Amino acid sequence: MSRYQEQFEQKTISIESAVDLIQSDMDLVVAQCASEPQGVMAQFHLASHRVKNVNVFSVLTLGAYQFYTDPKMKGHFKLCSWFHSTHSRRAIKERTGTVTFVPNMLHRAATDRLSVRDPNIFFGTCTPPDDKGFVSLSLGITYEKEILERAGLVILEVNKKLPRTFGDTHLRVDQVDHFVIHNQEVPALPEVAPNEVERTIGEHIASLVEDGSTIQLGIGGIPNAAAMALKGKKDLGVHTEMMVDSMMELYELGVVTNKRKTLYKDKFLCTFAMGSRKLYDWLDNNMAVEFRRGSWVNDPAVIRQNAKMTSINTCLAIDFTGQVSSESVGIHQYSGTGGQTDTAVGAKECYDGKGKSIIACRSTAKGGTLSTIVPTLQNGSAVTLHRSNSDYIVTEWGVAALRGRTIEERTRALIKIAHPDFRDDLTKQALDMGFILD
Repeated sequence: MSRYQEQFEQKTISIESAVDLIQSDMDLVVAQCASEPQGVMAQFHLASHRVKNVNVFSVLTLGAYQFYTDPKMKGHFKLCSWFHSTHSRRAIKERTGTVTFVPNMLHRAATDRLSVRDPNIFFGTCTPPDDKGFVSLSLGITYEKEILERAGLVILEVNKKLPRTFGDTHLRVDQVDHFVIHNQEVPALPEVAPNEVERTIGEHIASLVEDGSTIQLGIGGIPNAAAMALKGKKDLGVHTEMMVDSMMELYELGVVTNKRKTLYKDKFLCTFAMGSRKLYDWLDNNMAVEFRRGSWVNDPAVIRQNAKMTSINTCLAIDFTGQVSSESVGIHQYSGTGGQTDTAVGAKECYDGKGKSIIACRSTAKGGTLSTIVPTLQNGSAVTLHRSNSDYIVTEWGVAALRGRTIEERTRALIKIAHPDFRDDLTKQALDMGFILD
């Protein structure tokens, strides 16, 4: 037995023993999305009889874990979410008193929180150690590396089904306090087939993407449709926070080559990945993909170093002046800022002057009863992207170019891509507001 394997076995404890380390008034940070330590998080609530005021920080918590979905956990555990999921939204709606939100931009999520206080425990996931004594943090280091470097204790859940990835994901066995073994299927996302509206939006987006561009692309119906529409492009590169199936597929088709990138030529750059099992298998020992910290990958000053940087994001609503709301409906927090502001600003400020920020949305919401292009955002809505940073807005009805435009020009352009059922009323309101001078 190697000394690394001996160290690993000495540091390995049960999930129950790991949960026993949680004490009252602690701050815990858990890894995000597909890197979520499912085994330990599923048992956090078992400590509730002896702990109070435990804060658990996370991004997009996938599991409906009892520590924050059960109203009885109030006063014992609180999920402090950087980006809400279906389950955390439901807990807030049901007023469980166990979920709160942390405003942030992705590239500063870790550093902003560390300015408040260091976490007591970091819980993450990793691969089994290799023969050199290294584990891989696998599918995510958006904030995980900065957090674990300052945490009082580092506890990693070992899962042999995780892919071994490259970049800044590796950690020595002696840098970890405890390991727990929990071999479980890695959370995967179902394939989302774009509908007709989304396909039309995707085609409009693709019309703005030039050959040789470096792109950032998210996940969901609209981003998937955009990826499908990009199949005729040449030599695209990828610099993104989230690595998804569509990027793998474009690479296999020869559309993404990364060879015309100005930053990390020939490499994908990302901070985390989530998608299908096929994606995870493709990522395993794939030297074409570099995982780097979100504090670097999503820094607008880094993003702007890419030639023809093109950021593609979605939103919930946009007003006549170009204010973009992507995370809340009025006072009700829906998701989070994520990396939208980071990538949009970085792309728009691209060093070669050829960068583009694209914000896409369907022209209507709630079954066609509401326009997503509005005179003013709903009272209390968070402004995710400041109007000074708005660039291209896309709906199924076309493209509105806002950069450098007056309020009147913006208003007219946005009304043109609003749903026809709402254009007359939007025009009347714009006239009443004095935004259109007639």
